Amino acid sequence: PSPTHPTSTMDSSNVSSQSVPFQGSSTLMTAVISLSVFVVGLIGNTLAIYVVLRYAKMKTVTNIYILNLAVADELYILGLPFLTTQNVLSYWPFGSFLCRVLMTADSMSQFTSIFCLTVMSIDRYLAVVHPIRSTKWRRPRVAKVVSAAVWALSFVVVLPVVVFSDVQDTFNSCNISWPEPQDVWSTVLGINYEWLRLGINYEWLR
Repeated sequence: PSPTHPTSTMDSSNVSSQSVPFQGSSTLMTAVISLSVFVVGLIGNTLAIYVVLRYAKMKTVTNIYILNLAVADELYILGLPFLTTQNVLSYWPFGSFLCRVLMTADSMSQFTSIFCLTVMSIDRYLAVVHPIRSTKWRRPRVAKVVSAAVWALSFVVVLPVVVFSDVQDTFNSCNISWPEPQDVWSTVLGINYEWLRLGINYEWLR
């Protein structure tokens, strides 16, 4: 028999045995980075929230939007340890309820951040282009109402995530289990989200 077959088998076994430590070190590095982001993000966002809430002079229109942006970021930051644990263990150990809570908080964080940045951009536009006419709208009370509307709108947008988030039986991971046909659901929801974002921008800038 030719000696090439044992050699190739030995090479493949060596490659596979070398890939296991590599995957382990890669997972460990990802966990360290995620936990570092968690610590820094938690401290930074908590300080921003505390400063705006603690001092009356900080409750300006811009800072109110920054406060909501920090709260949205905090939602994502608080979920990082759970996501890191799933990445290290390669399965979701926290059950269906926490999976749904985490996915909802993560989605709320994403959409609230997007909407807050959109509102902040509109606020800057009004302050620069229409400084006199916009004074009745650029008030802390109005900013609080707009912020509440942003959170309410974000929750409505992520309702499908609230309904369909669960622990997947196939991979035992926390994810969104869209009903069949999955491609149709993903496409329709993606298009509706884009139209919603464009519609909000148009109504504000009209």
